[in-house]
Amino acid sequence: MVKMKKIKHIILFPTLFSLVAVLISCDKVSPIGVLVSGTGVEDRVKMSNEYYLKHKLEAKGHIVVGRDEYTFLVGADSHITTDLGRMQEMLQNGLDHDDLLYAHLGDIADTKAEYYINLEDVLYEYKKLYAKKYYEEIFMGDEDDKGQLYDDSYYLYVDTINDVTYDLDHLPYPFYPVVGNHDITHNGWALWSNIFHSSFYDVFVIVDFNPLTIDHFIFLDTANGTLGKEQVKLIEEGVLDGRNYEENGYYFRNTFVFSHTNIFRPSSLQFASTFPREETFFLLEQFKRWEADIVFMGHVHKWDDRVNGQTTYLTLDSMSESNNPEPGDYLVRVHVKKDGTITWERVHMNYSPKDNE
Repeated sequence: MVKMKKIKHIILFPTLFSLVAVLISCDKVSPIGVLVSGTGVEDRVKMSNEYYLKHKLEAKGHIVVGRDEYTFLVGADSHITTDLGRMQEMLQNGLDHDDLLYAHLGDIADTKAEYYINLEDVLYEYKKLYAKKYYEEIFMGDEDDKGQLYDDSYYLYVDTINDVTYDLDHLPYPFYPVVGNHDITHNGWALWSNIFHSSFYDVFVIVDFNPLTIDHFIFLDTANGTLGKEQVKLIEEGVLDGRNYEENGYYFRNTFVFSHTNIFRPSSLQFASTFPREETFFLLEQFKRWEADIVFMGHVHKWDDRVNGQTTYLTLDSMSESNNPEPGDYLVRVHVKKDGTITWERVHMNYSPKDNE
C-alpha cells in the first residue's frame, strides 16, 4: 500500500479551456508606436467560448477548505528568449512558499519557436518538481531497474484524497497566463495556444462547502488592446460572472481579475490604456459589478498601484532579464485569510544575467 504525502492543496481538474488555432498574423505598428498584431481577439474569444460551452459543467478549481490562509503569486512580461533565470526563479519561489497557483500577465515569451520550446521545457521541469512535492510518486518499472530508468513514462502520481492518478503529461499544473501582444505577433498565437490553449477562462478556489463558497479568478483576453465585440457580449451575458452557479447555491466571496493591457498610466512617461474609451468605462463598471477585489495588469513595464472605488489596481513591472537586468520587486504575492481578508506584498527577484557570466 502506498503511503500518501500530505497534500497542502488539491487540484481537481485542469481549468484551461482547450482550443485549436493556427492563425496568420500580419504585424503592424499603431499610430502611437506600439506593435500590434493581426491576430484577432474575436476569433480567439469565439474559439475559447465554444469550448467553454461544451465543458462548462465540468468541475474546475482548487480546494483550500480548512486552511487558515492560501497565497498565490503573480508575474508579468517575462519576454523569455534563451535566458530562463527569472521564470525559474518565479516558479521556484512559488513552490518554496506553497503558493496555490501562479498567474502570469502576458508577453510570456518573445515570439520565436525556440523561445516557446524553452518556455515549455522550464514549465515541464517545474511541473515535475511540483508533482514530487504534492503527489505520491509511484515507479512503474521493476525495482531492479529503479535508478537506471529516468523516462517520465515510468512514473505515476497519485492524489488519494480525490482518488485520481495522473501521468506527468496529464497532471494539472497551476500556472495560469493571460495572452499579451507579443504572444500573438509573428504567428505567436499558434505557439502560445499550443501550450496554454485558451485566452479567455476562469478558475475557482473553493474555500467552504457549507454554503459552497468560491474565490473567483477571471482571465481576460486584452492582447490587442481591446476586448472586442464578442468578449464584451459574452461578459454582458454573464459567461464569466458565475450567474448560473449562484442560481445553484454557489456563493462568490473574493474576485481577482487578470489582464495584459493596463488601464492606468503609471506616470506621464508611460503609456496609458489603449482600450477604446467606451471599453475602459465598460471595464471599470464591470469590475464594480463583479465586486473585484484586485485587478492585475502588465504591458507597460512599470509598477503602479492605486484604488478606484472598492477595487485595487496593480500594474506589475516586467520580470524580464533584458528589461530589468538588476534584481528588484517584480512579483506580487497575495495572501487570502480564512475569513476572506486580502493582503498583498511585492516579492523581490534576485536573479541577474550577470550571475551567469
